[in-house]
Amino acid sequence: MEVALRAALVDWLASDAFLASELNAIVEEAPLRTSLPWLAIAASASADWSHKTGIGREVRVAFELHCRGDALDTAASLVSAIESRIASLPASQSGFTVVNTQFLRARAEQRGESRRAILLEYRFRLLAA
Repeated sequence: MEVALRAALVDWLASDAFLASELNAIVEEAPLRTSLPWLAIAASASADWSHKTGIGREVRVAFELHCRGDALDTAASLVSAIESRIASLPASQSGFTVVNTQFLRARAEQRGESRRAILLEYRFRLLAA
C-alpha cells in the first residue's frame, strides 16, 4: 500500500492546476536536472495498522519542497497549497482506502545560494480495499 499511496499522492498533487503552474516538477524522488522550485517525496515508511478482519498500514510520507528566496515567507503560498491539496486527497483509491490523513511536522531551512528546503511530514492510515 505504501508504494500505491506514493503514486496516488504524486498524481493528486500534479493534477492541481496551481501547483502544476508554479512547480517545475512534482515527482517521487529528487529530480537530477530540474530548475527550482520542485516538490518530491523525500522518504516514506510504513507499519502494520491491520485489524481482525482486514489489512491496514500506517504510512508516513515526507515531502520536500525546494525553492529560491531569501525572504522568511518564501514559498508560503506554495506550502499552503500543498497542504490543502494533501488534505483533500480522496479517501477511495485503487486498492486501498485512506482512513485519515494527519499533518505531523514541518521543517524549513535556508541553504546556500538563497535556496530553501521545506520538509512536510504526514501520516496516512490505510485499509486494503
